[in-house]
Amino acid sequence: MENIEKEIEIIKKRNRGVEMDKAWETSWTRRIFIAAITYGVAFLWMHTIGESLVFLKACIPTGGYLLSTLSLPFVKNIWIARKQ
Repeated sequence: MENIEKEIEIIKKRNRGVEMDKAWETSWTRRIFIAAITYGVAFLWMHTIGESLVFLKACIPTGGYLLSTLSLPFVKNIWIARKQ
């Protein structure tokens, strides 16, 4: 009986970790952090190659990333509906 309780506790601990990982993957903190890094890299690259309007043009890949994260739940729901 003690062994089963120990195994249940291990499974519960693992599930908490999985839930936190999933929460991180869908969090706005993660999205904004990645968007900021994307903007920074795009800005530096465009500045290095002598592009004009660097502040504005660096928004294009950043906006694309953010739009893709907003559309994924919609696409995921369609995919799940078709698989069921």
